[in-house]
Amino acid sequence: MQLRGRKLRFTAVAALVVLSLTGFSTGRGHRSGGDGGGGGCSSSSQSHDSSSSSGGSSGAGTYRDYDDDDDYTDDTYDDSGSSDATTPLQDATVKLIDCATPTDSYATVEVTNPNAEGANFTVTVDFLDAGSDRVEVGTADEFVAANETATVQVDLSSPGVAARVERCVADRDAPAN
Repeated sequence: MQLRGRKLRFTAVAALVVLSLTGFSTGRGHRSGGDGGGGGCSSSSQSHDSSSSSGGSSGAGTYRDYDDDDDYTDDTYDDSGSSDATTPLQDATVKLIDCATPTDSYATVEVTNPNAEGANFTVTVDFLDAGSDRVEVGTADEFVAANETATVQVDLSSPGVAARVERCVADRDAPAN
């Protein structure tokens, strides 16, 4: 009987030595500190993500992230999978409605916002004389709601300049600002 007990004890000790040498431990669950441990394989060459520590099961006070989920720290990604980064707004389209006249010292344009959000757009109009020389360049900033069209007046610097204007040319695109 004594021989059998010694064999069992020797087998148990040998099994514990083999388990500890292969990286398995008898602990259960994940620990964030204490005397190391944690169940399963803790081979020093295994790493599931960048926050895992390498090394055996020494770890007093070390944290090991054994899950396969990626932990993102990029500002443009959150847990819901949506993007916080704003996409650049498309330019609005501009259509000339009326040019300046001696009595009206402004041009009238329509500005169409193709974006899913409202934005301010800068409209530019060239005021030209009979020889197609530039008399003046006028600009106007206007807020246009999402997917809407707004009528905008682009003023000349003074009513006296309007008498020299023969025609107007509006830039087709108005950048968001």
